[in-house]
Amino acid sequence: MALSTAFTDLLGVPHPIVLAPMGGSAGGALAAAVSRGGGLGLVGAGTGDPGWLDRELTIVASNTDQPWGVGFLTWGVTLDAVERALAYRPRAVLFSFGDPSPFLAPVRRSGATVIVQVTTIDEARLAVGIGADVIVAQGTEAGGHGARHGRSTLPFVPAVVDLAGPVPVLAAGGIADGRGVAAALALGAAGALIGTRFQATVESLVDPRAAQAIVDGRGEDTVRNGVLDIVRGSAWPSRYTSRTLGHPHLDRWRGREDELPGNTEARQSYEDDKAAGVIPALPIWAGEAVDLVTDRPSAAELVARIAHDAESVLHRLVQPR
Repeated sequence: MALSTAFTDLLGVPHPIVLAPMGGSAGGALAAAVSRGGGLGLVGAGTGDPGWLDRELTIVASNTDQPWGVGFLTWGVTLDAVERALAYRPRAVLFSFGDPSPFLAPVRRSGATVIVQVTTIDEARLAVGIGADVIVAQGTEAGGHGARHGRSTLPFVPAVVDLAGPVPVLAAGGIADGRGVAAALALGAAGALIGTRFQATVESLVDPRAAQAIVDGRGEDTVRNGVLDIVRGSAWPSRYTSRTLGHPHLDRWRGREDELPGNTEARQSYEDDKAAGVIPALPIWAGEAVDLVTDRPSAAELVARIAHDAESVLHRLVQPR
């Protein structure tokens, strides 16, 4: 039983599985491997650093003839960066965390599919209003950044599906295996966008120690917080917090977050610990489904495994008793 959905038909991919465009880990090699495996690989372009774009988009374009795409942080990207990426002819462009309206015209002229990730119903309404081709509904179980006052994946996805009407919706947040993909389809989604699980693959750009920490991690070890953005001087808007594995600076400032803004000593302490190797260079972004990450396969192998398991789950559910 093939998992053909409105999303797979639109993008021309065999499986309704999408690589989350995670900055710092979803580079060209990982995106290409996901696409070769039958999913849609998205390069995490962040705010569009030119050097990063040229390097990683060259890699993905050279290593797969299957559809692939690129993802941007809407709050920090520029029109020049979007147009630079379009020169590599991605099949899809995903915008997250902000209003992508200023960037849509060149994407539409290129013929690329416009994917908009949303974290609230208001953001979903905006995505529908601007004519997104695909909408990603991200629940708070997701690793990395999401809405400070977001909703859980299980109730959020069907609410967005109902709002979006014929627009395909991808579920995101707490999905790491075939059971999660099958559940997303049962909620009315046309596929799933997966992040944490793909960080622990051989093609991921994350530090091997971070990948091992994800393999060893548990869902209850993850924390959604704004502390690490503040102490590392990140430009992330405060309305978005991040889910990470535990961290010494989280322990240090828990319950005292209101003391952090403008605290230069806290920032310097973070930088000193990073330089001394006491803490990793970046927080370890991980979602609540981290318990389900138990190995580090190739990404293409992982896509096939997830798709097979999702098909098996759905097949069992429709069999007569």
